[in-house]
Amino acid sequence: MDVHAWNDRYSADALPYGPEPNAFVVAQAPQIPPGPVLCLAEGYGRNAMWLATKGHAVTAVEQSPVAIARGRALAVERGIAVDFVQSDLAAYDLGEAQWSGIVSVFAHLPAALRGDVHARVVRALAPGGLYILEAYAPAQLGFRTGGPRDVSLLMTRDALVEELAGLDFVLAQEVEREVIEGVLHKGRAAVVQVVGRK
Repeated sequence: MDVHAWNDRYSADALPYGPEPNAFVVAQAPQIPPGPVLCLAEGYGRNAMWLATKGHAVTAVEQSPVAIARGRALAVERGIAVDFVQSDLAAYDLGEAQWSGIVSVFAHLPAALRGDVHARVVRALAPGGLYILEAYAPAQLGFRTGGPRDVSLLMTRDALVEELAGLDFVLAQEVEREVIEGVLHKGRAAVVQVVGRK
C-alpha cells in the first residue's frame, strides 16, 4: 500500500492493530541486550512504547505521517518517551553496529526492498544485538485474518534466513497461531517468526 492508503488506515477511530504490543515481541524481547532499539514500519508505536517501558531508548520508523502523529500523541498521553521518525524504509539510514535490538512486526515489503533492508539490519545491529521479526507466511492466503493478499509480499523461513546471513538464529520457523491485534489481525494465522543474534 502507498502512504495515502496507510494514512487512511491510521485515521480510523479505533487503533487498527489494537493498543497492545505484538505477543511474539513480548515473548522474545527479554533476550534483547540493554541499549537502543529500532522498530521498523512501526505504525503508531504499540511495540515501541512497550519496549520503552522495559528500559530501552526506542526509535520508531514509519512512513505514514498520520501514524506518526497518532503515535506521538499516544506516547505523550501514556508518559512514554519514543523517538518517532517519519521515513520510508527505502531511504532510512539504519546506521552501523548501533542497535541492541531491531524489531519488525508485519512489515511486508516488496522482495527487493526487503532483501536490501535485511542486509542493512545485519550491518546495523551491534555485536550481540537481536533482530525480532514476525510476518505473514504464504500459507496465510488460506486464511482471511489479515495481511497482504499478494504472495510476493509474504515471507518464508528459508528466504529470511538467506536475507539475514550473518546472524545466528535463535529461532526461525513457520507456524500457525492465533493473532489477535485490533480489528485487522484477528484469528488463526500462518506466520513466520525469526529471532537472530549478531
